[in-house]
Amino acid sequence: MGTLSYATTVSIDGYVADADGDFQWTAPDDTVFAAHLDRMAGVSTEVLGRKTYELMGYWDAYPDSADRPAAEREFARRWRAIEKVVVSSTMTPEGLTSDRARIVAELSLVDLQRIVERAEGVVEIFGPTTAEEAIRAGLVDEFHFFVVPRIVGGGLRALPARVRLDLTLAEHRVFDGGVAYSLYRRR
Repeated sequence: MGTLSYATTVSIDGYVADADGDFQWTAPDDTVFAAHLDRMAGVSTEVLGRKTYELMGYWDAYPDSADRPAAEREFARRWRAIEKVVVSSTMTPEGLTSDRARIVAELSLVDLQRIVERAEGVVEIFGPTTAEEAIRAGLVDEFHFFVVPRIVGGGLRALPARVRLDLTLAEHRVFDGGVAYSLYRRR
């Protein structure tokens, strides 16, 4: 049986993208990228929406050539090895860039629980829209937050409004560039 985790890069004021939809400010430096690479070692399945899947398709096509940074090549290798469940009512199989991906038109909490029960490792739910119901239902076991030292003033919230959960801080570190990583576990 796996565990369900939610990982996100977020502004100090709680947004993953600003009011214009820009999230370029979330791009990790080398040390933060290395932390993501370490975190991905335990992930066996990603549950994500269509837009996030299309964005991450970059890693499905990433060239495995010696002239590319080793950390990026390893991240791409790990990404390609992960099972992907794409939640979309509009995407067609022709839009898939990975043979390890499948599309579901909708994902109930029962369906998500089945995915976690069958997983051999961490099931990561990727993106605040896709994760909202699971967070509200208290199904997420771990929250990984990479907090960027930036206030964006509005946009796409990392967490749904009016949710109350008791969490325990399990790990915390601050990177040289000022990004703070915190891992919280459900009590």
